[in-house]
Amino acid sequence: MSTYRTLTVETSGRVAIVTFRRADQLNAMNRLMQGEITEVFEALSADAGVGVIVVTGEGRGFMAGADIKEYAAQTAAEFDTFQAAGTRMYAAIENNRKPVIAAVNGFALGGGMELVLCCDLVIANQFAKLGLPEIKLGLIPGGGGTQRSVAKLGRNRANLLLMTGAIVPASEFVGAGLVNEIVDVDALMPRALELAGMIAAEPAAAIEGLKALTAHALSGDLAEGLAMERDILGGLYRSEIGQRRIREFADKSTTKAKKAAP
Repeated sequence: MSTYRTLTVETSGRVAIVTFRRADQLNAMNRLMQGEITEVFEALSADAGVGVIVVTGEGRGFMAGADIKEYAAQTAAEFDTFQAAGTRMYAAIENNRKPVIAAVNGFALGGGMELVLCCDLVIANQFAKLGLPEIKLGLIPGGGGTQRSVAKLGRNRANLLLMTGAIVPASEFVGAGLVNEIVDVDALMPRALELAGMIAAEPAAAIEGLKALTAHALSGDLAEGLAMERDILGGLYRSEIGQRRIREFADKSTTKAKKAAP
């Protein structure tokens, strides 16, 4: 994989770790970083050797939104191009074939929270804070924040964030289901990697199928989702690994029952 200027990519077994590396800017996203994130996630999606992706930030920030200095210097045409490129970037994360785990180590604001909203699992440390403060600039989120926040938090909770620009401790999102766990600072990456390893150890086709199905469930089309579920399950049942695991389980059950018999 290429060498990048704003992030690094490491692998541990079937887990890829993407780390944003603009710590002096709280990992604020500029155009270069946006392009590199897109390139990395699209490449990882197609990499059969990767089962799960963990994304985190260097220093005190996960990602403090867009780089406002660059934002301010853009022409209207450059702004529109940046937003269009952002759509592709967020899709590369949300629609990635691989589960993406956000290890939120600090501020995840604006575009940073929009990135978190695209992830499949979210682990945060006790100091992490999330928010969509674009209203403070007289703007609104442009990377899907208005839509994904409603889908994952509910409309009223999303409205409170969007309309006040509040920056909220990550712990407040556990009850809403956006954040899965709050852990100590030193435990953040170990826990994220533990979860990633557990998931990566399972059959890739089944994990990718589950990701596609839970994403589809947000559309509200139950009948179509149930049909997808049957089709994916049927394929997994007929697969070599599915048949092997079923036989192994059945054999263990039979052996256990014989041992328990009087």
